[in-house]
Parts: sequence; C-alpha cells; structure tokens
Amino acid sequence: MSFNQEFDEHSAWRQAQAARLQGLAEWLEARDLLDPGARERLEQLRHQLRSDKVMVAFVAEFSRGKSELINAVFFAGYGRRIMPASAGRTTMCPTELGYDADVPPCLRLLPIETRLQPQSLLEWRGAPDQWERIDLDVNDPGQLARAIEKVAEVRRVTQDEARALGFWHDEAPEDNPLVGPDGLYEVPRWRHALINMAHPLLKQGLVILDTPGLNAIGAEPELTVSLLPQAHAVVFILAADAGVSKSDLAMWREHLAPAAERRDSRLVVLNKIDTLWDELSTPAYIEAQIQRQREASAQVLGLSPAQVIAVSAQKGLLAKVRDDGRLLTESRLPDLERALAQDVLAQRRTILVESVQAGLEALHAQVEQHLHARGRELDEQLQELEALRGKNSTVIRQMRLRIEQEQAEFDASGARIQAVRSVHLKLLKEVFALLGSTRLKAEMAQFAAALKQPGIKLGIRRVYAEAFDRLRAGLQQAQAQLGEVQDMLGSTFRELNTEFGFTLQLPERLDLQRHTEALDLIERNHLQYLGLTNLFRLSQPEFAERLAKAVLSRLKAVYEAAADEVELWNKSAAAQLDGQLRERRKTFARRIEAVHRIQQAAGGLDERIAELRQQLEQLAQDREALERLSREGVAVTEPAEAPAAAVDTRADTEMATDGER
Repeated sequence: MSFNQEFDEHSAWRQAQAARLQGLAEWLEARDLLDPGARERLEQLRHQLRSDKVMVAFVAEFSRGKSELINAVFFAGYGRRIMPASAGRTTMCPTELGYDADVPPCLRLLPIETRLQPQSLLEWRGAPDQWERIDLDVNDPGQLARAIEKVAEVRRVTQDEARALGFWHDEAPEDNPLVGPDGLYEVPRWRHALINMAHPLLKQGLVILDTPGLNAIGAEPELTVSLLPQAHAVVFILAADAGVSKSDLAMWREHLAPAAERRDSRLVVLNKIDTLWDELSTPAYIEAQIQRQREASAQVLGLSPAQVIAVSAQKGLLAKVRDDGRLLTESRLPDLERALAQDVLAQRRTILVESVQAGLEALHAQVEQHLHARGRELDEQLQELEALRGKNSTVIRQMRLRIEQEQAEFDASGARIQAVRSVHLKLLKEVFALLGSTRLKAEMAQFAAALKQPGIKLGIRRVYAEAFDRLRAGLQQAQAQLGEVQDMLGSTFRELNTEFGFTLQLPERLDLQRHTEALDLIERNHLQYLGLTNLFRLSQPEFAERLAKAVLSRLKAVYEAAADEVELWNKSAAAQLDGQLRERRKTFARRIEAVHRIQQAAGGLDERIAELRQQLEQLAQDREALERLSREGVAVTEPAEAPAAAVDTRADTEMATDGER
C-alpha cells in the first residue's frame, strides 16, 4: 500500500482504540468504578490516541527536488503541483502543513523582519495578528497552488540588513548570498509559513515540515533544535547524479546526523534518478550507477544502504496524475512510501500500543482493588446477616448499636487521615516546585546570560554542560522527594489496611528517568547544532536570545510532561484511598439500613441476604469481564477488526444491573 493508504489505516486504528477506551469508561461508570483517577487516566489515553501527530520533515539544499517529492507523495490527488516546484529556489522559508479544525483553511506567513525582535517562533505563534493571512480554497487546486507560491517570495536588502537578519557572516563568506546588479542581496521575505488545510491526511494527524537550504535553516535555531528533533521521520534529499555535496554534508553534520537511538528515523532520498536514464546505456549499467550512489552516500552519511532510497519524484508525480503504473514502478516512488509506512507508522503504532497498554494495566490493577474491597465488604455483610437467622429483636438491636459505634469510630479517624494527607500534599508541593516553570526559568537564567555575552563563545559546550547538569540534579532531587512521598504513603496504607481491613496498594513507584533522558537528547541536539558556522552566529545577541528561548521552549515541554506524570500518579493513589473510604461509608449506611428493615419486617432478613448474594454474583461477572477486557488489551490487529471489541464492551454496559452496588 502507499503511504496515504497506510496512514488511513493508522488513523482508523487510532479511532478504533479510542472507541475501545470510551466503551471501557462507560463500562466502569455503569458499575460505579470510574473514580477521578481512573477517569483522568482514561481521558489522557483517549486524548493521546485522538490527538497523536505524525510529523515527517523534508530537508535538502536548494534544487534537490524536495517540494516535488512532497507533491508526489502527498498531493498527487490534486492532479497538479501544490507546493511550488519550479527550477531554482522554491521554498524560501520553513513551511508547516497541518490541520487545526478551529482555524479556517489559510496560509499564514511570518515576516522575516520579526528576526530583529527577541520573541521565539513559539511566541510568534501566539500572536496571529502579526502573520499575513491568505484564505485557501481547498476545492480549487489552482488557487491553492497560487497562494502557496508565496513561500518562494524574496526581498532584496543591503548587506547590513542581511547581517542583522542572520544571512550574512563575515567569517563564512562562502555561505553569504550573492550581490545583485543593484548592489543588494536576496533573502527570504518570510521567516515561517503555516498552511492549514483539510487534506485527508492532515486531518488525520499528519504534519509535513518543508525546510529551505542550509543558510536559511541554520539561521533559525528553533527549527533545528526544536522542530526537527521532534519529527518522527526526517527525509534528507540528495541529487542522484551528484551524491553528497559539500553543502549537503554540512547540513547533515550540523543539523541532521542522528544519535544512535534515532538512526532509524532518518531516510535519505537520492532524487532525480531520471537524469541517469540514458538511452545509450543499458538498464544494467544504469542500475549499477544508482546502486553505487546509494552505497557511497550511505557510507559518507554513516547509514545503512537500506536507508538510502533512489527515486524520481517528478516521474512519480506524473505517473500518479496519469495513472501510469509502469512509470510509477520505474520512478521507484512506492519504495519510499513503503519505507515511510514501515519506519514511521509502524514505529509510531508500537509506541502508542506500549503507552496505552501500560496505562490500561495500571487501571486494571486499580479497578481490581476496588472490586476486591467491594467483594469483601459484601461477604462481611452477608456473614453478619446470616448470623442473625433465628435471633430475637434484642440481639438485632445490639447489632445495630455495634454498627453505629463502629461508624462513629471510623468517622473519628478522619482527622488522622486528613493530617496524613496534609503532609503528603506538602511533600508533593515541593516536588511540583522543582518541576515548575518558576524553577526552570531561574535555572536557565544563568545559561541565557552566558549565551548573550558579546563575542565568539568558544566555551559554549561548558556552558551547556553546567546548565544541563543543574537540570539533571533538579530532576534527581524531585525523584528523591517522590521516594519520600511513596514511603510515607506506604506506611499510611499499611496502617489503614491493618486497622480498617482496607486493601490499599501503592501505585508503582514513579520513575523520572525518561525525562532525564529527554534532557540528554536536547543537550545533544544543541551541541550538534553548535558547529563553527553557528558559533559565529552566536556572537550576535539576537541570535543568542533566540537560541536561549528555543532551549527553554523544549525544556518546558519536558518539565510539563514530568509534572503531569506526577499529578496522575498522585491522583491514582488518592483516588484509591478516597474510593475505599467512600465504600466503607456506604457499607455502614447499608448495614444500618439492612438492620432497620429486619427490625421492621419479618421477611426483611431473607430479602436482604438474597440481595447481597445477587450483588456478589454480579461482582463475580464484573471481575470476569474485567479480566477479559484486560486480556484483549490494545488491539494490534487490522483496524477494520477493532471496532467489534468496542461494540462488545458497550453491550456489556447495557447488561449492567440497575440494582444497588
């Protein structure tokens, strides 16, 4: 299947899994098992499935056929080119294509002059009035293509203006733009472009990032250290007839060369193989040429030859428009689409399956505890009432007094439980302070000040090392305090289990290691970016400030994720305690009500015993259903089969009894 078809199936699979989770939530709610912790966990998992994005970034020097490749893979259904792909330079600014239902179809363009101001790209995204907006008619391919041509617009500026905007460097004259007959220099008119359109793939969560050449990409630190590292796949395009040029290699080393753990996320495309099609050469000779270029490019870039794919984007687009199967095969475009489907979508689905499965396992343990506690309460009530068979009214009255005394003692323990919660919340508050934005900004203030120092910063790696060492130490401190919280809760839970017969169990110990690893990855991304060319750029205060803000924006995402994880862990522990406290209070009320009914009517005892036995039978059925749902887990079958399970779950919900839980 093509990448488009594979992506359709991936989207259908996500929707099916979200439906499964919705069915599970309804099943739990019908049985009064959906406490706040379980509700939030399920909502997070559903949100993760619904909002999951797959970003594919296309990176190349000018004239490698990058925009044509995007047209061929994603937009051939329009029957024409959508992204500008004429000879020479086309995409002059980074361009993101995605879909936001809250924004009408449009092209938004951020003027290049915003580089003269300190705000980061992330901050400019929050200022829509600063972008030029052009409405798009997605049903008119001609209007769509004409509007998107604006990403190729340029300005002519003086040398001083080019220097201020980040396109002129006295230390690297070979990278500077050429002077025109009028003595001016050509630079992009726009700093960034956002295209919002209801293309089927974009609606399903695909995000396409189209980037310009080395000089433009290097001048925008946020692009290299934030957007590209977050892409699930990076497609690096070379010209098949030239292989890896000097500027290609510079771009690869400074911006794309992956760390070992991200090597599989890089694909290299040798485009324009049709330039090697020569009627004077045999097919075998042409194939040998292509294979030599693949192997040579892989060796230079440090990749496996399997990650270097030879295609003709132009012939592939033409073949799709004309529905020419033979030409499509010759273009080898399907080879790239298969690689994208296998390397991007298969890996993304694996990550989602693991994440959702882990969440469901934690939820299962939590619900199982609720059911166990509920079952024990019912057993105790049943034994208590069966012991009353044949007893006189005095014994029954004494039982009521004993239950009321137990209830009073239980209520009196509330102050002690509240005191424990106060200590627990105090410790958690300290953890959240370590993970909060105030602490992060304070930690990064020294780093930002060092970046903004005038002159070439040869000690920049030491500055990064010191800053990230402080951040890692902060996460380790938060981890240690979480351990204290866990130990304190463990002691409290054991006491309550002993005193009141609860079945409280601590959630699995929270580990912040993956967030520490995220810090390591950000540090590596930045250090890779700080080659000699960018060290020269870093001597400019405006560039240094943009880089500092790019670091902070990525770190904020890491710290917010860590804080969210701690919050969910805390809610799971608190919900367990709240649930068993609530269940015990209900049990007292039911026991007193049962004794009252027995006192009022001779048949009340047998009636209540029958009710309890029926509830125990229903509880056993609920446990079996929970086990079945847990065994099913996250469907990894073909998407078309998945909705059946969601229907089965909803059917279980409809079978729930309306009796007293």
